Amino acid sequence: MEPVTQMATFQSESRQLEGYLARPEGEGPVPGIVVIHEAYGLNENIKDITHRFANQGYVALAVDLFAGRNRAVCMFRFMGNLLLHSLHNDTIADLKASLTFLSAQSGVDDARLGAVGYCMGGSFAIAWACTDDRLKAIAPYYAMNPRPLEAVKLDVELERYQVSHDIKIYPGAKHSFFNDTSRNYNESAAQDSWERVLAFFGEHLGVKAEM
Repeated sequence: MEPVTQMATFQSESRQLEGYLARPEGEGPVPGIVVIHEAYGLNENIKDITHRFANQGYVALAVDLFAGRNRAVCMFRFMGNLLLHSLHNDTIADLKASLTFLSAQSGVDDARLGAVGYCMGGSFAIAWACTDDRLKAIAPYYAMNPRPLEAVKLDVELERYQVSHDIKIYPGAKHSFFNDTSRNYNESAAQDSWERVLAFFGEHLGVKAEM
């Protein structure tokens, strides 16, 4: 059975946001996932990823960070945010509002919330997780770390601070390897990373993966 999908609008601190919401069959409660798009915006690829999470038992919300704004201007601002003040900016506020909206949806367990992001979206997912304890798990794809770098510790440091993690580098895989509409799509890396994300989310958000 196909997920139930709809476009949604909701309010952030300073503007109205839009998103694409997909929910699995049944009443729940189930975990919620915010899907953060790459530089291409909320396109069919991101909607398909949202469907895939709904098929796995999550209520998934893909937020449109370009909603009502010029894409080029947004990208310029986003890059400045990520480089200069990545932990506190309007985009992080928009993502927090997205999670608030998602957690209020019928059937969503607000104690089991996570996020997945791609490229720019992955970078925002890391920075956001540093400032929002509601996120129990994130999966950032081909992202850069927030500034200052001390805000997030990787690999050995994550072990030291007992933060659960699963970091994998795919030799030969290029940027956007998970995007099956991209010429850089790498099927083996995409499938392996999908299975790892489902296993990681399953462990921390409580959904058994159906891979």
